[in-house]
Amino acid sequence: MHIDVSSTGDQTPKKPQKFYQILYVQVVFAIVAGILLGHFYPETGESLKPLGDAFIKLVKMIIAPVIFLTVVTGIAGMKNIGSVGRVTGKAMIYFITFSTLALVIGLVVANVVEPGSGLNIDPSTLHSDKVDEYAAKAHESTVTGFLMNIIPDTLVSPFVSGQILQVLFVAVLFGLALSKTGDLGRPIVEFLQQLTSPVFTLVGMLMKFAPIGAFGAMAFTIGKYGIGSIGNLMLLIVTFYVTSLLFIFIVLGAVARYNGFSILNLIRYIKEELWLVLGTSSSEAALPSLMAKMEKAGCEKSVVGLVIPTGYSFNLDGTNIYMTLAALFIAQACNIELTLMQEITILLVAMLSSKGAAGITGAGFITLAATLSVVPDIPVAGMALILGIDRFMSECRALTNLVGNACATIVVARWDKALDKEQLDRTLKQHNVTND
Repeated sequence: MHIDVSSTGDQTPKKPQKFYQILYVQVVFAIVAGILLGHFYPETGESLKPLGDAFIKLVKMIIAPVIFLTVVTGIAGMKNIGSVGRVTGKAMIYFITFSTLALVIGLVVANVVEPGSGLNIDPSTLHSDKVDEYAAKAHESTVTGFLMNIIPDTLVSPFVSGQILQVLFVAVLFGLALSKTGDLGRPIVEFLQQLTSPVFTLVGMLMKFAPIGAFGAMAFTIGKYGIGSIGNLMLLIVTFYVTSLLFIFIVLGAVARYNGFSILNLIRYIKEELWLVLGTSSSEAALPSLMAKMEKAGCEKSVVGLVIPTGYSFNLDGTNIYMTLAALFIAQACNIELTLMQEITILLVAMLSSKGAAGITGAGFITLAATLSVVPDIPVAGMALILGIDRFMSECRALTNLVGNACATIVVARWDKALDKEQLDRTLKQHNVTND
């Protein structure tokens, strides 16, 4: 069963749409309007933060049902239940490989460009109560605690708390249980399949509010921090954005080409989701419609349901590039010479801490604090240097993470022979032609 995602942004109506009716065009205009308002009327822009927060809350409200229905109906429809473990295993191999590669690339770029050189910051002058808050959260975040937190307190509590991995855990168990009940469970499976349609229709309805959310979030960001606040740290921002683009087009581009599709076509296909993420600085805002689009592109529902929610915690390419790049930026800014062994230590710790803080609000900053706390030569207080521009960098982290998870879904589906290649080619080609 494939979901029609025409209402979630991938619109293919009988009549051609006027350009101002296209969702991503509306979001682009909203982002521009938000930037202008925040720049010229900063107090007004800052007061619009509730618009962005409200939209993200609306989307988070529907994430748990989308994941639950997609995973349960996908697993219940599998002929071979052993494929659940196989798909998960292949996905984790992919995640670990490319997450580590992203960390290495961030480390190499930081050593080559040296964006922090010349700032000559005295570490003793750095202090921020906000940084102390992140450091405290980082201290509480451990790999063991993260793994224990996957198991919910009750069967229904994940739907209240909205924690992605807990919802996924319950959905996998329920899907396996349904598949084992055979004919007795068939009415429940059919009911859940029928329920999928109105839930995804609801996703489409909520997406209509995306321009309002993007407008409010962007107006707040510019009004609060100002365009000028990024000037003195522009080299770090540019380095991070360029590195992320190179990772997407060279690394993920090569992976895509090897697996028979174009990364450019994929980016065009999910451009509505990318604009949405850019406007809200939240990759979760695009999760429901991304899952629907990946299924429409020919990936089996079970693979989509397992890979994307898991990838939101384990496949954070943008966050990983940021972590090693930011850690070395702070060291360079404070004139701290790191040995090769210390840099390797940062790399190894980042591999673990990026999993320990996954799913926590502000995870990118928290994982950075957790990583720095293990290398005492780099002051955690040095994070105050980049606190002001973190909002601008979080957008790039979220965009890179989204593209990485979309690519991973197709690759894992192909590895598991769960990809309709003809449908993928047809969908990407048709979508690109109708939107070019």
